[in-house]
Amino acid sequence: MIEINDFILEEFYKLITPNKVEMFDRIAANRTKYLTVALENIYQEHNASAVLRSCDCFGLQQLHVIEHSNSFAIQRDIALGAGRWVDIFNYSISERTTDDCILNLQNQGYKIVATTPHTDSYTIHNLPLEEPIAFFFGTERQGLTEEVINRADYSVKIPMYGFTESFNISVSVAILLQTIRQRLEVSPIDWKLSINEQRNLKIDWCKKILNGGDALEQEFIKKYKKEF
Repeated sequence: MIEINDFILEEFYKLITPNKVEMFDRIAANRTKYLTVALENIYQEHNASAVLRSCDCFGLQQLHVIEHSNSFAIQRDIALGAGRWVDIFNYSISERTTDDCILNLQNQGYKIVATTPHTDSYTIHNLPLEEPIAFFFGTERQGLTEEVINRADYSVKIPMYGFTESFNISVSVAILLQTIRQRLEVSPIDWKLSINEQRNLKIDWCKKILNGGDALEQEFIKKYKKEF
């Protein structure tokens, strides 16, 4: 018997164009939660939006945003709709926002990685990849807080060969993700979404592009129960 979520996806796929079906299948097959990015108090909206766009382009499904004094806002002309496809988790409720984010990610099995030019521990070329990784990025001027630096499992830097100390944060994220993704592509690590995760993600995407997506899902659930 067909599983309920397979049935729901089939019903949704009847309502969207073949082009969208092909796109969803192709993109979901290359999506990952094995890597994620956490931004700590980024104050320049265009940089935060560019990071969101890079996460989507490199197949990351989740972005974590820590808000201390700066709120996260998406600039649509830079993000180009990436916020519709990437799951954004905001930490802004308590004074322990960084702690909340770190604990949440650790509980999900992520290694915390502080990105900083002030380390000789690892570069993006030799960082261990055997476990899921959450890359933390700080503000352009001050970098990450001591809390992240002290609690990180690893520290990593991007090799640089000029006079300036660091890349722009959006550039740093893009360089790091490209290199780490390339390393994963040639590794034996099982880092992409499972078939079940892909299916559930595609259901979510269908709900986002169709008017009344949640109501349609409930209709499909009732239809499934009648037929099976």
